[in-house]
Amino acid sequence: MGKLDGRVAIVTGASRGIGSAIAELFAAEGARVVCAARTLNEGDHPLAGSLSTTVAAIRKSGGEASPVAADISSEAECLALVQQARALYGPIDVLVNNAALNYYIATADYPTNRWVKAFAINVHAPFILSKAVLPDMVAARRGAIVNIGSGAAIGPGRGPYADKTVRGGVMYGASKAALERFTQGLAQEVAQHDGIAVTCVSPARVVATPGTVFHKLVDGPDDQRGEPVSMMARAALLLASEPAARVNGRVTYSQQVLKEFGWIDRAVGRGTETPGTGYSQI
Repeated sequence: MGKLDGRVAIVTGASRGIGSAIAELFAAEGARVVCAARTLNEGDHPLAGSLSTTVAAIRKSGGEASPVAADISSEAECLALVQQARALYGPIDVLVNNAALNYYIATADYPTNRWVKAFAINVHAPFILSKAVLPDMVAARRGAIVNIGSGAAIGPGRGPYADKTVRGGVMYGASKAALERFTQGLAQEVAQHDGIAVTCVSPARVVATPGTVFHKLVDGPDDQRGEPVSMMARAALLLASEPAARVNGRVTYSQQVLKEFGWIDRAVGRGTETPGTGYSQI
């Protein structure tokens, strides 16, 4: 018996990396998964990975999944995604807001249109999609919204600064910090409805994905600075399947929460060896 038997899940950014791993694990645990992203087929994006590849892997393993190409920087496409998901499988039980956009550009040089589009995907889309699926969850008296955060939300603290290197991560960090605040705010609002959990989980260490390898954040899957993508997939599964009363409002890190619930024996990285954000400590 799977942890998500009979559930319908939407996973954004499911064409590669963390999103693809979450979609595959959720399907293996019995969910019918709507895989959403902009990249429908291999070759549509410079990086490897596509919705077609993710869905094919799920179906080959005996799971149920369908691809929906969507640009979630658009409110209309967010709403169309939810409508298509309902048409495919019925009311939504689980939403994973994983899709994210980042450009490594110093704030002084950041094009406004890129800044706005990144916030549209990283912050506004989780709001729009959450609002769209909540009626299904309220009616069913159960549901889970899992937001995928980032260690980038941990800021540099106040000066003076010995390290004056400009890495271009301000936008991404700010958007992920906003996502953490959104998570706990929405979690408090839905607490009136028993059975719904809103959570946020970030990698304890950098995950080796096509994107992080491309940006040289890690050298590859075997880089000891990183963690396997399975850690984030399992952490998302935990937050999507545990009773809401145990996890609602949690802002946490992959290995931290997996160890806390006994899914792994040893944890390293953010939240364990080093502090997380203030929201993760509330």
